[in-house]
Amino acid sequence: MTTEPAHDAADEPTKDPDSRGVPLVPVLLALTVVSGLIDAVSYLGLGHVFTANMTGNVVVLGFAAAGAPGFSVPHTATSLGCFLAGAAVGGRVSRRLGTGSRRTWTRATLGAEAALVGVSAAVAFAAPDHAPVTVYSVIALTAFAMGLRNATVRRLGVADLTTTVLTMTLTGLASDSRAGGGAGTRSPRRTASVVAMVVGAALGAWLVLHHGIAVPLLVATVAVGILALITSGRE
Repeated sequence: MTTEPAHDAADEPTKDPDSRGVPLVPVLLALTVVSGLIDAVSYLGLGHVFTANMTGNVVVLGFAAAGAPGFSVPHTATSLGCFLAGAAVGGRVSRRLGTGSRRTWTRATLGAEAALVGVSAAVAFAAPDHAPVTVYSVIALTAFAMGLRNATVRRLGVADLTTTVLTMTLTGLASDSRAGGGAGTRSPRRTASVVAMVVGAALGAWLVLHHGIAVPLLVATVAVGILALITSGRE
């Protein structure tokens, strides 16, 4: 009588849906690249306004309110308002879907972001970059998408990866480093986040300067769409 060989539990396919796909850390780093790209589009192509980095946007609003040349109160206010609206929607989605599979919830949010940025790319391809319909549509759509994503990332709670803001990341990188008397254990992740933002901003700036705003928006759409298809719910 023969017996079947025992199988190690690790050899059996996992039944946890959150474990299928690319872990969240590299996905969030890729989204940080996209954030740099989006802010390059908005700041360089839409009149000195941010749609991903709201810290910078609040400062820009102050510049515009003081009458500094090259800044626009309506543009900046549109970005801030749409970002807050997107974050509010993202908060509701997080509370409704966040108690279930993180993979399903994250993919749904990234799919919505890809769709919003995709519509902004279509508008940019259809109308001149500096036409009011292009400027306000791209600002509104990308800011709403970034608010939606930020609410999701905040609820996911992956340490040191906000995808849009680096002030606290840089603070932690310096203060927790060996030079600052710390252990420096999170330095690689924090450094990767900074590098990702710089890469995205550089790529976005090059594309805007050489091809206008439509092409980088299309690149962002494709990137986020791919991430929506492959991300998992695990770190």
